[in-house]
Amino acid sequence: MTGPGPQPAPAVPATPTWEDLVTSALLGTDRRPPATGTGAGSGPGTGAGTGTEAASGPAPDAGRRARSGPPKEPPLALLDAAALHTVRRRAALLPAAAGPALPVAPPDPRPALPPAARRRLAQLLADRAAPAQAAGRRGSAPDLTELLPQWLAAANLRRFQAPPALLPALLDAARARTDLRPQALQFAGTRGLWLARLNPQWKFALRGTAGGTTLPDIRDAEAVRNLWEEGLFAERVGLLGAVRAADPSAARTLLASTWQSERAEDRLMFLDSLRAELSAADEDFLEHALADRSRNVRSVAAELLSALPASAFAARMAARATSCVGLDRTGDGGIVVEAPHECDAAMQRDGIVAKPPTGRGERSWWLGQLVESAPLPAWRARLGGRTAEDIVALPVSDGWQEELHAAWCRAAIRQGDAQWARALLGPPALPPDSGPGTASLAERAKLLAALPDEERAGWVAAFVSAHGLSEAFQLLGVCVVPWSRTLGRAVVDALDIARDAGSYPWSFSGVMGLAERCLDPGEADRLAVLTTTPDEAEGAAPGAGGYWSEAFQRLVGTLRLRAAMRAELDGTAPEGTAP
Repeated sequence: MTGPGPQPAPAVPATPTWEDLVTSALLGTDRRPPATGTGAGSGPGTGAGTGTEAASGPAPDAGRRARSGPPKEPPLALLDAAALHTVRRRAALLPAAAGPALPVAPPDPRPALPPAARRRLAQLLADRAAPAQAAGRRGSAPDLTELLPQWLAAANLRRFQAPPALLPALLDAARARTDLRPQALQFAGTRGLWLARLNPQWKFALRGTAGGTTLPDIRDAEAVRNLWEEGLFAERVGLLGAVRAADPSAARTLLASTWQSERAEDRLMFLDSLRAELSAADEDFLEHALADRSRNVRSVAAELLSALPASAFAARMAARATSCVGLDRTGDGGIVVEAPHECDAAMQRDGIVAKPPTGRGERSWWLGQLVESAPLPAWRARLGGRTAEDIVALPVSDGWQEELHAAWCRAAIRQGDAQWARALLGPPALPPDSGPGTASLAERAKLLAALPDEERAGWVAAFVSAHGLSEAFQLLGVCVVPWSRTLGRAVVDALDIARDAGSYPWSFSGVMGLAERCLDPGEADRLAVLTTTPDEAEGAAPGAGGYWSEAFQRLVGTLRLRAAMRAELDGTAPEGTAP
């Protein structure tokens, strides 16, 4: 004879919400007995129910509750449940069934930060910069927020790993500031991606990083093929970039294998990856892309082909452009221009956009596209063997000079031609609107990027010395950090002149912010003399001297802080100097 089978566990009411408990407290437990998970008489442990006990049996502490004595009075049960909910609310924890254990975070083989550098990072993430004293004033304390990108770049250069305890704050900082993300995610490493998968607010970290997954060994052809054919878009972008860096030919083959089935927007992004390691071997693929059904894809393909001076595309563009521009054999020996009268099908196939933007004439629009796509060496043969400097100095008839020079600027930027960039920039002492090339500071900044670092810094230093800082901000932004001594001193001298003129420092706040981030920290002691408050000159803005003193104090303090940060990362800082 067998006994009765297992009896089903009694149903357990769902755990009450905080609002349920508040209602019972307001109405009274006599009128509204608290539903605490097992009835009014439940003990404090009942609040831990998860709603799954009806299926899985009593909670593990059911026996303890059974031995704990008679049920509590409703008011005490209410207070116990409220206490339990209070703890949960403070911990931001909702009752839930226990899930599977988390996977172990991957190891990070990079060395740990020196203790002083770790404390500095915690300070930067906490953003303990002193607040501005008044509207328009930043005070004299360094702005720690602006130093965080530089700290991350220096730490990544030294290949340090992020302290695990600071990863949440680091990801929060990167979430708030998109400019931090590349450096912050590199520093966070694989552990940062592991953590980001656990918090939807950090999902940005999984975009553009191969979806947070580890890329396969690019030598494993099968694994590469599987990820390329089955992976998410971000994973495929990351994979293509990795393969391109190691084997450009293999990346091109991979892209060609699925090219016809890709969406237009994806083809555009994948094609852009060919900018890295671009070579003549890419010409056939790019020529094929010129026939793409997407105008944007055709445009990018044409741009990439124009950066290959020996390509067939470049030859076609050179023939078209040079047929429109030549020497005046009858006049003063300048340049004459005959812009295209039509944009035929062959031109459109090669990426020339037929319809101009609003306000642009058709012929000037077509001419500009042809000239910017033609290889720059073609002009030497076309214009009598002249150098770039000589060509740029020639007069251009019929008002075509601005259009022609602007197109040559775009060509020099696209082709990275330092000789033409140098010619189009002209001497830095010339006013921007009277130079040989473009008056646009944005285009001048791009032209400067084609020059070697030292020459670029020297050109900008001479420009600042000749014209001051009002038009130099964009040009300063393309110079390598830290600035060369010549450039740094030119900027400081210009700031000192502005101070002596009695103008307010926040008129130069952008340049001052750049100086804080880009000046060589070794200049701090030399600049200390500028932290004093100068006598106010006649006609100066009231109080300007005091504001300038604050600005230079902040500059000197920031430079010294940058020097300390560098020493901390190198492990050479004296013990106890970090915050």
